[in-house]
Amino acid sequence: MDQWAVKQDGNKPNLIRKPSKQHIREEWVGRVYTALCILFLIVTIIAIVYFVASRGLSTFIKNGVSIGDLLTGLKWAPEGEPALFGALPFIFGSFSTSLLAALIAAPLGCCAAIFMTQIMPGAGRRYMQPVIELLAGIPSVVYGFVGLSVIVPMLRNIFPGQGIGLAAGALVLSVMILPTITTIATDALAALPSGLKEGSFALGATRWQTIYRIVLPTTLPALLTGVVLGMSRAFGEALAVQMVIGNAPHIPRSLFESTSTLTSVITLSMGNTITGSAHNNALWSLALILLAMTFIFVFIVRFLERRNKR
Repeated sequence: MDQWAVKQDGNKPNLIRKPSKQHIREEWVGRVYTALCILFLIVTIIAIVYFVASRGLSTFIKNGVSIGDLLTGLKWAPEGEPALFGALPFIFGSFSTSLLAALIAAPLGCCAAIFMTQIMPGAGRRYMQPVIELLAGIPSVVYGFVGLSVIVPMLRNIFPGQGIGLAAGALVLSVMILPTITTIATDALAALPSGLKEGSFALGATRWQTIYRIVLPTTLPALLTGVVLGMSRAFGEALAVQMVIGNAPHIPRSLFESTSTLTSVITLSMGNTITGSAHNNALWSLALILLAMTFIFVFIVRFLERRNKR
């Protein structure tokens, strides 16, 4: 039976419903379950960071490799005599492919978002957006195989070289991160208050003037957030890039030369090393660099979100 209590509100008594024991029990169950889930996530993140950091720092503590040699060295020969652990070619490959992919995908994604929200919001979001979002569900190996079968021969026929290299990896990654950038840009443009555009039209501005003078400057932090998230996705991609980039441990002199990335060298070499060896620890150091870059990307996204709220 429901329980009621009398609450004095001025001169008028009001009846309020007291929570039953079942409701109190359900409330506590929900709180405990939520707290356990949050605790599990925190413990998982701390455990991952501790595990990767402990293995990655062993290169410097146990094996005596200096941080400067790892970050600035140009020669990667972990099994050589003497062993060399120069990871700069892999760091350069990861940054260059991610940056080039973002430079290609960002204009395409933002233009697609403008088309779907400002030019043809009805048909654009009904037909075009599902097609773009479908790209996010395609496995990485399919992207790599398409790049190996289509992009690499195309580059080989047009430009000098074998086709595999930095340009092929950037083109494959640009298609992979396009749904991320487009979706975030579309949501940002769709959330823009209509009063801003109506005020611009009332002052005599055309549609394109309104887009590049009102819409884009207002949503710029959110658009940059999508680009940063796309770069984060590209930076951590392994299989698709590995199939088309060539995996050569040197800094390329052109876009059509082979190079390698942090994720490629980790996936290719980790299974062929002995746990605890200098080579294995060096690979964990590369994984630590990837983890640190992930945190940096997250901090940049948080910073851009705060600017967007202002």
